[in-house]
Amino acid sequence: MNSPLFVRVLALAAVATLAGCQTLEVKKPTVEQTAEVRKGPEDRPQRSITGFSHALRCMDTLLLDYGVRDVTMLTEEITDETKKLNAGTRDMLISSVSDMSRRSRAVRLVAFGKDTLNVVSFLATAQTTAAYQAVPQYDIKGSVSQFDENLIKNQKDLGFGISPFLNLGVARDAASSMLALDLSVLTTSDMGVLPGVTSRNSVVILKQGSGFDGDAAYHKFGINYSMNLARSEGQSQALRGLVELAAVELIGKLTKTPYWSCLGVTDPKANEETKLEMFDWYHSMAATRIELIAYFQNQLRRRGFYDGPIDGQFNPAIDEAISNYRAALGLSREALLNEEFFYAFLAADHTKIERPAQPARYVAPAAVAGGPGSPAAPTPAPAPKAAPLKLSVSAPKQQTRFARGETISLALQPSQDAHVYCYLQDEDAKVIRFFPNRFARDSRIAAAQPLTLPGAMRFQLSMNTKGVPETISCFATRQDVMASLPQQLVGTDFEPLPGASLQMIRAAFEKASGGTLAQENFHVQAK
Repeated sequence: MNSPLFVRVLALAAVATLAGCQTLEVKKPTVEQTAEVRKGPEDRPQRSITGFSHALRCMDTLLLDYGVRDVTMLTEEITDETKKLNAGTRDMLISSVSDMSRRSRAVRLVAFGKDTLNVVSFLATAQTTAAYQAVPQYDIKGSVSQFDENLIKNQKDLGFGISPFLNLGVARDAASSMLALDLSVLTTSDMGVLPGVTSRNSVVILKQGSGFDGDAAYHKFGINYSMNLARSEGQSQALRGLVELAAVELIGKLTKTPYWSCLGVTDPKANEETKLEMFDWYHSMAATRIELIAYFQNQLRRRGFYDGPIDGQFNPAIDEAISNYRAALGLSREALLNEEFFYAFLAADHTKIERPAQPARYVAPAAVAGGPGSPAAPTPAPAPKAAPLKLSVSAPKQQTRFARGETISLALQPSQDAHVYCYLQDEDAKVIRFFPNRFARDSRIAAAQPLTLPGAMRFQLSMNTKGVPETISCFATRQDVMASLPQQLVGTDFEPLPGASLQMIRAAFEKASGGTLAQENFHVQAK
């Protein structure tokens, strides 16, 4: 055979073989077969994303709007039950919650070590440990529960040979894998799982050839989210997306905020999954009625429609506030906490609802002469009293000097029903808000019912071991001004406020209250 001609034949054979590579399409059938496995009853909307970081920022804004604060959680080591991944899942969760609380400071996450067997003993001693001045309310447990490799696999080969001179072969393969993450929230009081506060999500990862060819598919609320994977990250990037999605879902469910709006659901009443979620929330709170009423007392007070206690009991002021907010949402003007109102409230853009000039104010019923202890008929709220607002902060037997490490109990009593906020300037001049807190979220104190701190709340006040004097400053206002304070002066309960001073806090309260303010200082000194 002529040598140049033979080389040309080999070259043409190689070109033909490589051209045949175009027919070795494996990615498309793999995607189609995987979609068939996961296919629902109808076509789902498709969204291209680079991750769920936007949803985390959205949740930060949502938590601010709904007044969520002082949510404290432990997170244990999130294990990989499949033993196939090498990724810091717990660290991913910590960074996700941090991004979700940049402005709202709503959630404080405490990382616990790998020895989960000692969680109970840790909680028992948490109050005596400097790093944990109050017991966290919740604990996050879970694991990477599933990693099915090669769920669907396709491979095609093409070869050409002229023995013994030439053997050319080309092979292409694509496979899809499924990764799942299960997380749940427990209460630290009894380590019981909170009903409905779980996250179970999975992601399908498409792998082509020796690397990852840009595909991860998540599904939530009838929407398919598709994300391109970087070759250098692959499975870890897909897992991070699962963790971010779980963080949004867990905190949304725990705080009963409409987290689905941060995942692209624009009409929750038209989405079957969100309708079921809202149905569950409503009926779980309405079972005892107290939780449902307290939920709306808190929300309507924050939005300026109500000024009264958050006690889970109907009163004329909350009735009026409910009627007014229903009307603002385009519903009938009546004091009715039904599913229609709850669904409309969660779907509303509350920034577009104008605050009333004055909230509906609660007036405690007075005793009637006709019968001992009988309540009087409700009367309209009077104009603010001319008498100045005063506040008393005292310890039993007027004690002001304490032994090092000695616990301190305080009684708070305003001269009239008022909202009270207490801060501690500790031995290191750091300022900490300790009331209201995660154990007592309502700042309102009735003049006839002084509040004891800490009382039954799961934290303690004690004289520092250095014997350095400390100052407790409490502020009383006629209306709840927490939403009007700068967020850096609200922070998280029992956690130092960076750069804050008692003078700054007083100035903020004066501005938020319009000058109607009472302040009382309690100086803690060592014996």
